[in-house]
Amino acid sequence: MEQDTRNVIIIGSGPSGLTAAVYAARANLAPLVIEGFEAGGQLMLTTEVENYPGFVDGIMGPELMEQMRKQAARFGAEYLSENVTSVDFSASPFEIHLSGSSFRAHAVIIATGAQAKMLGIPGEKELLGRGVSTCATCDGFFFRDQELIVVGGGDSALEEAIFLTKFASKVTVVHRRGELRASKIMRDRAFANPKIDFVWNSTVSEVYGDQKVAGAHLLNLETGETSSIEVGGVFVAIGHLPSTSLFEGQIDLAEGYISIPSDDTQTTVPGVFAAGDVVDFRYRQAITAAGMGCMAAIDAERYLEAQHTHA
Repeated sequence: MEQDTRNVIIIGSGPSGLTAAVYAARANLAPLVIEGFEAGGQLMLTTEVENYPGFVDGIMGPELMEQMRKQAARFGAEYLSENVTSVDFSASPFEIHLSGSSFRAHAVIIATGAQAKMLGIPGEKELLGRGVSTCATCDGFFFRDQELIVVGGGDSALEEAIFLTKFASKVTVVHRRGELRASKIMRDRAFANPKIDFVWNSTVSEVYGDQKVAGAHLLNLETGETSSIEVGGVFVAIGHLPSTSLFEGQIDLAEGYISIPSDDTQTTVPGVFAAGDVVDFRYRQAITAAGMGCMAAIDAERYLEAQHTHA
């Protein structure tokens, strides 16, 4: 049976994947978006998005994703709500395998995103977006004059803590070890900030609150003692996991993230492009992901034209 061959297949349906779909569809590439069973990316877990340009009063994360999805569909993007099971980038056209079918594509845009590592404790999932957050730059503004917790001990945790002091009355950094993993410059900045306190050799064992976070229980890992702290928010900053296991051995990865060797969005395999949090471990914003999705679609269109494979 002959496989269905497309101009471009986009794997993923967060801001980067859907923006790539808008641009690819407008370029008459008739993109197929394999959006996965959990379509929409991390913004589906977000309540109010207030920092995406064009929405003066903010917009709910799922609504923003639905608007993007409809916009790409209007120009001819096609959607498949399935997960990719494997890929073969060894030769063009590339092969994309799903559980019950497979496709070929002259160009592929990977936009599978990343997931914040979570603590896996009671109350965390239930209060996500209601005081539990994984992004200070996204949500810090909502916590003016409140006391907050940041969980973690690396550079990103201290960056979050320092940023949050612009809004919070006090930030308590909870770290499971007796010293920070962060770089010396970040440690010095955090120690010098009068709004930041530290709780060592401890972890957050539970987040509690009715409709929103009211506080957290802390567990001292050395003594086994528990304590409680009343806070308005808990920021989890223990790292991210890029969704790249599908692509191991197919393209080059660096610490799990997709490597982009040049100044565009092409991976180490010509014709395979990547955009959003699967590449970007620095900014991790919806707007930067969308910008990269635009770039990837334009790069893919130019690649196809150069290969004379634009159907």
